[in-house]
Amino acid sequence: MTITQAEYVEPVGDLDSSKAPSENFDLSTWNLSIPEDKGNGTATTITVSQINNAYQNNTYFYTADDGGMVFKCPIAGFKTSVNTSYTRVELREMLRGTNTSISTQGVNKNNWVFGTAPAADKNAAAGYDGEMNATLAVNHVTTTGSSSHVGRVIVGQIHANDDEPVRIYYRKLENNTLGSIYFAHEPTDGNGSEQWYEMIGSRGDSASNPSDGIALGEKFSYTIKVVGDSLTVTILREGKADVVKTVNMVNSGFNVSGQYMYFKAGVYNQNNTGDDTDYVQATFYALEKSHTTN
Repeated sequence: MTITQAEYVEPVGDLDSSKAPSENFDLSTWNLSIPEDKGNGTATTITVSQINNAYQNNTYFYTADDGGMVFKCPIAGFKTSVNTSYTRVELREMLRGTNTSISTQGVNKNNWVFGTAPAADKNAAAGYDGEMNATLAVNHVTTTGSSSHVGRVIVGQIHANDDEPVRIYYRKLENNTLGSIYFAHEPTDGNGSEQWYEMIGSRGDSASNPSDGIALGEKFSYTIKVVGDSLTVTILREGKADVVKTVNMVNSGFNVSGQYMYFKAGVYNQNNTGDDTDYVQATFYALEKSHTTN
């Protein structure tokens, strides 16, 4: 399987509102986190087998009236670990599919590595390099809470062992009619030196209305593409020029032995200071990913 050039991902044809998300989208290599207690005070994981058995949940994850795949996440809820600050309703790439004999974590057939990783890691992993394309609309963002938290949500990521090569944020402030898009790149140096890249508008807590921003309910696409040490994020909208940013990750620490990757998509609520019932919501209309295999 090869990496293709980024392009606007058309919504899946003939989405059926009467079907579960897995019947409209290929979720054969994804699991799902929802903010319900699994019994030990952390969030529940819906396994690959479960999600592909026509799973939906009217509170968090379901099919919209137009057939889109809805992710809805309140501020209050259980988190994926004690070290996590925010709730999420988010897919996690699981390249092992239903083969649970393969560990979730590690350089193995459940995860992928950079093309610049050592040869042994490339051979051990399920693939190397990667591209994820999504078409979605953000339907709702939080309007309560601290000025640094209100209105922001992560809609796509690459997660590594402990850090994130990329997190894509959508943010709309309450007094603005349009939202901004920006992303973070987090090297593995452990000193918190995240790098921020604004693509549309500003990530500021009191930003003015972005002149070319994205409204709630407006469809757009994003592409996350990694080839070797090159990370490219593209925002695509019909009738508008693509917005593209490439980051050289050669010194970010992800190309060394033992580092493994997986995509994430959905909504990762970035507000834990607002009202418990305040929420973020996005509807996905296309979700595709690919990797290079040996």
